[in-house]
Amino acid sequence: MRSATVSLTARRNALFLLFALPGVTIASWITRTPDIRELLDAGPAVMGLVLAGLSIGSMAGILVSGPLMSRFGTRAVIQSGTVAVALGAVVVGVGSAAGLAWAASLGLCLFGLGMGGGEIALNVEGAEMEALSGKSTLPALHGFFSLGTVVGALAGMVLTAARVPVDIHLGVIGALVFAALLLAIRHVPAQSRAERATTAAAGRPRGARVWRDPRLLLIGFVVLALAMAEGTANDWLPLIMVDGHGFSPTIGSGVYVAFAAAMTVGRLFGGTIVDRCGAAITLGASAVVSAVGILLVSVIDAPAVAAAAVLLWGLGSALGFPVALSAARSSGADSSARVSLAATLGYVAFLVGPPALGFIGEQMGLRTALLFVLGLVAAAVLACPAAVQRTATARR
Repeated sequence: MRSATVSLTARRNALFLLFALPGVTIASWITRTPDIRELLDAGPAVMGLVLAGLSIGSMAGILVSGPLMSRFGTRAVIQSGTVAVALGAVVVGVGSAAGLAWAASLGLCLFGLGMGGGEIALNVEGAEMEALSGKSTLPALHGFFSLGTVVGALAGMVLTAARVPVDIHLGVIGALVFAALLLAIRHVPAQSRAERATTAAAGRPRGARVWRDPRLLLIGFVVLALAMAEGTANDWLPLIMVDGHGFSPTIGSGVYVAFAAAMTVGRLFGGTIVDRCGAAITLGASAVVSAVGILLVSVIDAPAVAAAAVLLWGLGSALGFPVALSAARSSGADSSARVSLAATLGYVAFLVGPPALGFIGEQMGLRTALLFVLGLVAAAVLACPAAVQRTATARR
């Protein structure tokens, strides 16, 4: 009994580290976006096309994750996805230093491919850990992703101020991610046959029926909207602060650190909030707080107010993705297929968000483009109670 507990603890700790690694990597890229833009001599539209590589890679990873998990298990998908994340960081750095927008986009495509597929597998593994432990685990796991973004953003802010070349910075990050993967992956078990059969449901007739479940689709929309709010900050926040509010690149990166810190706090302590207030109230309140933060950043022409509003944006976005995934897991049979579907709908935000906001920002400015995200989050406020209440009814 003691060895089983230790094994479960080691498995959970490995997942904490594996969730943190993409956060460190994406924050490292984000904090260098002003420098990368200068190296590539790119405007908002070109940067939107560069970011499209991340979106295309993410969606490709999402689409292949289900079949790959059913064939090889979640551990293999997590491992290969993390390798692609590390390699993508290196390619982004080298391509940007060479002034090649297509190479930077290719690196982001590799990064997105690994992150899209790997994070679906991580969420399926995290949902299983939640079921095995009987505790709310997904918010804390996503909290370690956010903690990774804080670490990566702090390092990126310091290295930006020190004018460390982008290729050296991202190359070191790629090497560290690969080393950490070797340390953690051995504690993630290969799927049993029963687990593999459950995961395979995502691509078989029984699993395909989850697409017709209106409760799950409503949860998926909430995931999409709040993932869009989070992803917009991940892709554009430093540039919004620099171009829209007049901050220096270093301070713009610092504002992103504040956003990531708010996300981390919200997720690490969010499990208690969910247990006390319920998923419906938690999701609805999160969407309201996120909407207020986005609104203030968009329409208030005061840098200090915008910087403070970023904290609301981060706190409001923190629990949307993990709590909605927990609701998806509990919404009916074939829990792995349901988690995979909800996560897939959420990652659609990463496909349409960056290029769409880039093109809108080219015409109207990045701050005005935020109103598109605000509309989605406002709709999620209305959808949250119905989605979770119907899910509770389905469980009963």
